[in-house]
Amino acid sequence: MSFWIINLIVSLVSFALAAVSGIFLVPFLHKLKFGQPIKTKDGPQWHAKKQGTPTMGGFMFIISSVLTAVAGYWVYRLIGGVDTTDKAELDAFYRMMSVVAFSMLFGGIGFVDDFIKVARKNNDGLSPKQKMAFQLVIALGFLFALYKFGDDSTRIDLGFVKTPSLGIFYYIIMIPVIIYLTNAVNLTDGVDGLCGSVTFVAMLIFTVCCSILRENELSLFTMALAGGCLGFLVWNLNPAKCFMGDTGSMFLGAAVTGVGLVLHNHLLMLLVSLVYILEALSVVIQVSWFKYTKKKYGEGRRIFKMTPIHHHFEMSGFSEYKIVITFSLTGMISGILGTLTLLA
Repeated sequence: MSFWIINLIVSLVSFALAAVSGIFLVPFLHKLKFGQPIKTKDGPQWHAKKQGTPTMGGFMFIISSVLTAVAGYWVYRLIGGVDTTDKAELDAFYRMMSVVAFSMLFGGIGFVDDFIKVARKNNDGLSPKQKMAFQLVIALGFLFALYKFGDDSTRIDLGFVKTPSLGIFYYIIMIPVIIYLTNAVNLTDGVDGLCGSVTFVAMLIFTVCCSILRENELSLFTMALAGGCLGFLVWNLNPAKCFMGDTGSMFLGAAVTGVGLVLHNHLLMLLVSLVYILEALSVVIQVSWFKYTKKKYGEGRRIFKMTPIHHHFEMSGFSEYKIVITFSLTGMISGILGTLTLLA
C-alpha cells in the first residue's frame, strides 16, 4: 500500500468520523444548552437569529483528526517499511505528535473559554491576560519539543533570503509569531463555514509541501485535519447547525502554526496563512486608527465597517457563501505561491 493511499484513507475516515459524530454531538450540545451568545450591538443585526446555535462543535474535527492521524501512522509504520531504530524516523513521528499535542492544548484553552461563556450566558470567557499566559507557556513548550526532536535550526527561511543562525533570538521572535497566528485563525471564525473552509485549503496545501519536504508523518495529520474540517462543514456551512467555538478555532490555529514551524519555511507559512494574517491585521489597523483619531479629533473613526475584515464584506452586502468562497480562493492562490517557493 503506497503512502499516498494511506493518506487518502486517513482523510476519508476522518471526514466520515467528523460528519457522523455531528449526528450525536449536535443534539447533545442542544441538550446541555451549550448555545453561542451572539453580540449584535456593533455587528450585523441578522446574526441575532444565530443566538443559541450549539458551540464547541470543533470536537468533531479534533477527535477525528487526532485518532486517524495516529492510526494512520501505525499503519504506515507496520506496512510502510519504517525503520524504528532510525532516530530521524522517530524524530519525525515525535514532531508530528508535538503538533498534535500543541493543537490539543490550545484547543483546551478554547474549551475553557467556551465553557465559561456558555455558563455565564455571555461572551466574557477567559480574560486576555489569562489566555496570553496559557498560550505563552504552551508556545514555549512546543518550541522546546521541536528543538528536542531534531529541529535545532535557528535560521529564518524567507525563500530566497535566509538569515544567519539567530540562536536564542529565533525563539524570542517565534513566540509572538505563534501568539499572533493562532489568534488570527481564531478571529477568522465569524461567518458560517469560513474558518473550516480556509483551514481545509491550508491543510491541503501543507500536505503537498510535506511531500516536497519529505515530512511524511506530518502529512498524515494535515490530511486527517483536512478531512475533519470537511466533515465539520457538513454541519457548519450556512445556515450553521453548529459552531466550532474557540475550542475548534484555537485547535486549528495551533495546527496551522505548528505545521508551518515544523516545515521550517517561514515564507511558506506566511503565504499559506495569508488570509488569517490579514484578518488579524484588519483588527490591528481598525483599533489603532480609532485610538489615534479619538486622541486627535476627540472622536474615534473607523476604516472598515466592522472587523475582522470578513464582517466588513458581510456588511457591504456579500453573502456568507460568497465570503467563504472568496477567502478560500485567496488562501488557495497564496498557498500555491508558497508551494512554488519550495520548487524555486
